[in-house]
Amino acid sequence: MVLGWRRRSSTGHRAAAAKKKPSPGNLDMDQLVIPKHFLCPISLDLMKDPVTLSSGITYDRQSIDTWLEAGNFNCPVTNQVLRNFDMIPNHTLRTMIQDWSAQNQRYGIQRVPTPRIPIMAVEVSEILFSITASARRVDQNGCLECVQIIKKWAAEGDRNKRCIVENGAASVLASAFDAFASDGIKKNARVCEEILSALSWMMFPSLDEETQKYLGSHASLDCLVWFLKVDGDLLVKQNSILALKELLSNSNDQNKHAVEALAEIEGVNKILFGFIKEKSSMTITKSSLTVVFYLVSFSEKLRSAFLEMGLVSLLLETLLDSEKGVTERALYVLDCLCDCKEGREQAYANALTIPVLVKKILRVSDMATEYSISAVWKLCKNATRQEERVLVEALQVGAFQKLLVVLQVRCAGEYDTKDKPTELLKLLNPYRAGLECIESVDFKSIKRSF
Repeated sequence: MVLGWRRRSSTGHRAAAAKKKPSPGNLDMDQLVIPKHFLCPISLDLMKDPVTLSSGITYDRQSIDTWLEAGNFNCPVTNQVLRNFDMIPNHTLRTMIQDWSAQNQRYGIQRVPTPRIPIMAVEVSEILFSITASARRVDQNGCLECVQIIKKWAAEGDRNKRCIVENGAASVLASAFDAFASDGIKKNARVCEEILSALSWMMFPSLDEETQKYLGSHASLDCLVWFLKVDGDLLVKQNSILALKELLSNSNDQNKHAVEALAEIEGVNKILFGFIKEKSSMTITKSSLTVVFYLVSFSEKLRSAFLEMGLVSLLLETLLDSEKGVTERALYVLDCLCDCKEGREQAYANALTIPVLVKKILRVSDMATEYSISAVWKLCKNATRQEERVLVEALQVGAFQKLLVVLQVRCAGEYDTKDKPTELLKLLNPYRAGLECIESVDFKSIKRSF
């Protein structure tokens, strides 16, 4: 036994020694000393795009960009107030860093690529002028060429994206989209797709009024809905529904105009209903729910059409197994539908309504809790004698105890979380005797207020 142990021990020592023996394949980064002048004074990382400021100090472009965008007007090293914000590429230093990286690839150092020079405002202005001219002539090829240049610039970095947006690209592209859509959707489908693709990342956090005006025109809305209808690239559908969502999400006159115009387009309700039902893409599903909310909020005609299609049942089925974003939006729409008599009647008729709504209280998020309570409150408050069973059902699935917890922790949200729970408790109280039931699992993760 002892000999066997010694034999294994000896083998282990030999293996350990072999493991410790250095080889070109396992050289460690700790053995490598990076020259100090190759390191950015801000991030202390190897510079990939060294630029020199008016103070004479060189930084990595990304690091100094972040520093200046934070509102700092001085050089981080010298604390000297900068005369200007010009960044002069230090080509000599970059070449030295690239040569050093190539020589030390065996240490795992990747060769620093030659950075692309950021675009200037004048270049963006020239391209946008060409897009405007091409749209005026309805020149597909000319516009496509310019839009592809915009997309190529945007792919090169956030700095380029900011420069593109700051020079008014969104409104120019939206104007071109409107011009080509007005000339004919089918024959200009390709250029409209490209414009929409370029616009997709410019819509956040919000659209300016001029961009809204062009995207909200009848021709543009017809084109966006047409993209949703036809069998084609899922990304095109996603860009179209995102454009509609951002367009309707702005609370101004353009929003109301767009809702009214969209409501007049035949078949839009069927398309959105299908997107929610199919769940082909999380982005499309969430955006479709948001668009549906605005349509049922402002258009009685479309609200009735959606209800006839069975929107309440679809929303309840969606709520059974959905992630947070979809759940919140589905509850948002369901709460809105409970404002009208027809919506409440469908909710009363569905056996899932109260159990699902109560289940979502304190389970998903503060926002979901708000919408769930609001919907239950509307259903209980407006219940006729024949519909009073919803109050009993709410008690049976544990609504009373959950409402007490909501009042205790005072969930934060856009809506008033105190009045509706309190009034709902008063409505439920007369039916309490012998009917309460509660799932304790709902309270395990509650954040206490003390």
